[in-house]
Amino acid sequence: MKSIELIKSLEKEFNKHSNPSIARTQKAYMRNQFEFLGLTANKRREIQNTFFQNLEINDLNKFIYELWNLNKRDYKYLGQELLYSNHKNFKVGDIKLIEYMIINKSWWDTIDFLSPKILGKYFKLYPDEIEKNTQKWILSNNIWLKRSAILFQLKYKETLNIDLLNRIIIPLSNSKEFFINKAIGWILREYGKTNKEWVINFVKKNKLSNLSNREALKHINKN
Repeated sequence: MKSIELIKSLEKEFNKHSNPSIARTQKAYMRNQFEFLGLTANKRREIQNTFFQNLEINDLNKFIYELWNLNKRDYKYLGQELLYSNHKNFKVGDIKLIEYMIINKSWWDTIDFLSPKILGKYFKLYPDEIEKNTQKWILSNNIWLKRSAILFQLKYKETLNIDLLNRIIIPLSNSKEFFINKAIGWILREYGKTNKEWVINFVKKNKLSNLSNREALKHINKN
């Protein structure tokens, strides 16, 4: 099915189940930055899963670009979940699509799915792409690229590359940006579940923001 036909069908079905009251709540939660249809996550997934069952899309990347550029936030969630469902088939060039999704219409709700789930899977498949992209991102002026560089290893556990994490965090450790400092604390807190001593030593040796320190040691200090 052509992407334009599929989008029209999806819009018709989504609009049928939209709820203005839920949409207002969702919009307020996102600081009134984005418009929503007012679908609960469960209802949206129920509709999209029915749609995509046994469906062949001619050009998946083109379809996701089109979803990303639709006004309602719900289509971003659909697009990233659809891409994730296809992560085993990622090609090296898909980093262009992933980066586009990171830097366009960005906020924590999309980044915190894209980075650990999609980018994390992509870099597992193509480790040669890690260094050049993450170093480019942390030197950029885009906070969402920086946050993505920090968080893509969030679920790596014992396979997390601590040398790489060090090279990513240190240049960003003097940031005044909430979303950067929160991400530094988050990745350290998560890795602390696997390697507590390393995280404790890292925090001791490096000058991090109060937010990063607090987040990194949150669970460790409770033990």
